[in-house]
Amino acid sequence: MKTIFEKVFIFLGGLLILFLVIPLVKMVFSLDFGIARKVIADAEVLQSIILTLQSALWATVIGIVTGVPLGYLLAKKRFPLKSIVQAAVDLPVVVPHTAAGIALLMVFGRHFFGGKIFSVFDISFVGTKAGIVIAMTFVSAPFLINAARDAFASVPTRIEEVARTLGATPFQVFYRISLPVALRGILSGALLMWARGISEFGAIIILAYHPMVTPVLIFERFEAYGLRFAYPVAALLVLICLVLFSLFRFLASKREKDK
Repeated sequence: MKTIFEKVFIFLGGLLILFLVIPLVKMVFSLDFGIARKVIADAEVLQSIILTLQSALWATVIGIVTGVPLGYLLAKKRFPLKSIVQAAVDLPVVVPHTAAGIALLMVFGRHFFGGKIFSVFDISFVGTKAGIVIAMTFVSAPFLINAARDAFASVPTRIEEVARTLGATPFQVFYRISLPVALRGILSGALLMWARGISEFGAIIILAYHPMVTPVLIFERFEAYGLRFAYPVAALLVLICLVLFSLFRFLASKREKDK
């Protein structure tokens, strides 16, 4: 028998779940398939969806390469100004993303030092795919870094110390013990980072309005033509995300059962 305490918690949690799920379910199931076919056949929509998914994936790759080592250091090492580094990691989460776009523009814009440095290598961030990627990386990297930090913190220190006493190098300890144990948490963080990148709007619209990622395209169509033309694009993006993330969750649970 469930106690009153549990029933209240179930009721409150159920309200929040309904609040989160109902708008998305209504959007997907209210989609007119005739309109959906036209949307799918629209080259601009397809290009924006592919651009969004690819850019978010590149941002996640950058996050993995740079964020996993940082997460390991935050979890396992003591160093000066560690709390400030952690605060810096969390900063993009609390900064309004349009403000983040302005901040990025003032570093990577054509007339600022970052933009001038990269222009030597013929790389521009304003109105380019590279700009989209760095905007996505900026706003979504904290999700991966914090997930990696928590995953590495859960690795028993005693096991790592035993490996070191048996002659393993620090890299061997990381690669053969810490990383495999923390891998599931890191992958979950990577999935969150990818998802956050896909949904980014504010920083991208400031730094790289064109080429248009899908959130920007939805905004433009809503502003220019109204809900009737923006809604099918939004529904299609939501449907793609639901399918992809359901697939990832299924593969993750299957992998866990196979262990």
